[in-house]
Amino acid sequence: MRKSVNKFLFAAVATLAFAGCNNSAKQSAAEGSAAQSSPAARYRVRLDTSRGPVVIEVDPALAPRGAQHFYDLVNAKYYDGARFYRVVPGFVVQWGAAANPAVTKKWSAPIPDDPVKGSNTRGTVTFASTMQPNTRSTHLFISLGDNAKLDSMGFAPIGRVVSGMNVVDDIYPGFGEEPNQDQIAAQGNAYLEKNYPQLDYIKTARIVP
Repeated sequence: MRKSVNKFLFAAVATLAFAGCNNSAKQSAAEGSAAQSSPAARYRVRLDTSRGPVVIEVDPALAPRGAQHFYDLVNAKYYDGARFYRVVPGFVVQWGAAANPAVTKKWSAPIPDDPVKGSNTRGTVTFASTMQPNTRSTHLFISLGDNAKLDSMGFAPIGRVVSGMNVVDDIYPGFGEEPNQDQIAAQGNAYLEKNYPQLDYIKTARIVP
């Protein structure tokens, strides 16, 4: 586990390229593209993936900023076509770059941190970030095992998988952490489809009753 956590932290630093600079112009652009409505209570998101359906229940009481941001991203159909580009068995499945790099850039402004109110146990869904404050943007991971060691590092779960965890367990792990995150940011799915065609992906992500 320690080795996996260290790998996660190293890769998390690389996600800064996706998070973007803490730039007021970018922040305003992201706020302008947010959905008009807000989740007042728990809500569910259905990911129709290449392996099957996965349902995530998000609890705003756990991480209100993260829950709102995920809600806005799903309503914007940001995750449609997104690849699960990082799969470490027993640790995490991660995604978050849009199919189109221009869309990734549009939503690259980071959001403020939430206090950690839940533990990163198996099945929890959490925004990835660097070890610097306020660097969450669009990348999330599902914990495949008990990752409680991440709690003290500031990783605040926003919810958990309530249906389809068996699907998550089956997501293709063959490339591990090999896909280059800078290339993903620059080229989107064009890079991933050419070099890692076996990656599983999200067909659609939608808010469900």
